[in-house]
Amino acid sequence: MAATSTPGMLMTTINSCLSSSRNRVMTSTANFSAEHKEASWTRLTSSSHISSRQPFFQSFTSGNVKFQKVVTRAVSGAAEYKPLPGLPVDLRGKRAFIAGIADDNGYGWAIAKSLAAAGAEILVGTWVPALNIFESSLRRGKFDESRKLPDGSLMEITKVYPLDAVYDNPEDVPDDVKANKRYAGSSNWTVQEVVESVKQDFGSIDILVHSLANGPEVSKPLLETSRNGYLAAISASSYSFVSLLKHFVPIMNPGGASISLTYIASERIIPGYGGGMSSAKAALESDTQVLAFEAGRKHKIRVNTISAGPLRSRAAKAIGFIDMMIDYSSANAPLQKELSAEEVGNAAAFLASPLASAITGAVVYVDNGLNAMGVGVDSPIFENLDIPKAMQLMINGN
Repeated sequence: MAATSTPGMLMTTINSCLSSSRNRVMTSTANFSAEHKEASWTRLTSSSHISSRQPFFQSFTSGNVKFQKVVTRAVSGAAEYKPLPGLPVDLRGKRAFIAGIADDNGYGWAIAKSLAAAGAEILVGTWVPALNIFESSLRRGKFDESRKLPDGSLMEITKVYPLDAVYDNPEDVPDDVKANKRYAGSSNWTVQEVVESVKQDFGSIDILVHSLANGPEVSKPLLETSRNGYLAAISASSYSFVSLLKHFVPIMNPGGASISLTYIASERIIPGYGGGMSSAKAALESDTQVLAFEAGRKHKIRVNTISAGPLRSRAAKAIGFIDMMIDYSSANAPLQKELSAEEVGNAAAFLASPLASAITGAVVYVDNGLNAMGVGVDSPIFENLDIPKAMQLMINGN
């Protein structure tokens, strides 16, 4: 799932993806002169990572230091390198609430890992019927491999809250849902109650992530979608973000950030993505702009959404044609590779960090550039055109 590193483009903090492989932290030394002690720094030797939770630094002994010639060179892949100074994605001391994680297979989980790798404390809101399975999997170590962070440690989830963001408060919950056995044993799971619980437990948060989407009639064409199905898609996939931000913003610290996830179907026709889901994503993007203004003016909170490309998540597989969409993207996007969840997670970590302090009201595309295409170049109509295709990188002499 790791994406290829680009030579010379490492920024110490965000690379193309979070690697699930083991990463090693080593100490390297540099000699500045024969008379003086050595300076040391921490160097990550993984080719794809988010920086360690401690900032990079150098410590020098007092006295005059005689610098020798410094040579800067580009590096790529697994080549060893010295960390570049500055521009850290540093979220230490920040607390994030991620709504919509039910397993370790989707964008919500990847975003949580990226935020944790940058130092943020992680709180999770899980759909009530999935809560027991999710917590049991965590306890039994089922997610331990996917919890690994770039420094080799495991992502810690401070607390998991039951959440059904379709309901704002207890008065909104229908009797049949209250009596549903899948909700038995859980309490305080409406949006209002969850926020009150977080406030009581932690006081405040800094980052809100909305990773929720559901359309009960998603497999139906829009022309065949019922009113209830359409409104259900809007409620679960877009208004839920409005509700979460509305209730969380009073306990969000100024300078905080909120991020949601959208899809290109909001502005382009994606046959098969029905049931009002395309409408819900369009509403989500429009709401992102309005909420950016309102939350920015009143609370100094930034609001952005990530338009992510197709991913083989369990939720996406329910649509039924996710493999076809991934193949289409790989064939037609400017970057001919499969998108990884970690790449979306890394973009979210950037948007949540001070590096993105002037970015709000934006739709940020993380889809290998597919959004920029006007036609599918794999169409037979273009077979006589000399259209570049991805090539295997060859290194002479190696």
